Amino acid sequence: MSSHFYEVALFGEFFSRDLKHILNRITLHSESSRPIHTREIVFEPLDAQHQRDVGSDPVILRAKKELTEPDSGWVLYSYLKPESVRVHPEATVRPWATCQVLGDALSFAAALGYIRRSQIYKRGYVFRRGSLVILMFQQEQVDPKTQEPIPAHTDTLWEVEVKTAFPIRNTQETPLSKSVNAVLEVQLFMKGLLDLRRQDL
Repeated sequence: MSSHFYEVALFGEFFSRDLKHILNRITLHSESSRPIHTREIVFEPLDAQHQRDVGSDPVILRAKKELTEPDSGWVLYSYLKPESVRVHPEATVRPWATCQVLGDALSFAAALGYIRRSQIYKRGYVFRRGSLVILMFQQEQVDPKTQEPIPAHTDTLWEVEVKTAFPIRNTQETPLSKSVNAVLEVQLFMKGLLDLRRQDL
């Protein structure tokens, strides 16, 4: 058994014309839902280019903040490379670490030796189903002058992420197979409407 905590996930996308049908299907199979508007900033290590030059992948750090909840703090999180498709052919399984930050998360990331690379906004919905969250959103670009989000065009693709709500450890009590089966249940009830699949990120 590994000492890592993991995220188990499936991914998909669809066009706006299918929004109502997909919303209805996911709502029917979920316990709760709410709108989201999330700001997400991507950081990379100061020496990221050097790491790439010597053939290793730099560990990317992400910070996110939910804008629909004014009092919510920042969450810093990072992923390692997904487990091999031979080990987990049906879903993306990757080591995942998260950390709540009170105060200035961006300065905290800089103090850790990271520099800001990009930022995006995501607007859509989050659904809860047992140990899973289902995120359904459109990405919004950032106005270079104001740094504020620009509403997504009606033709912008909707993205879907079906994943464990919190990092999980692979133990006898909570085997990863349990979470893989949970995301595959969502894949099954969305079949014919939305193609959810493993991604090597």
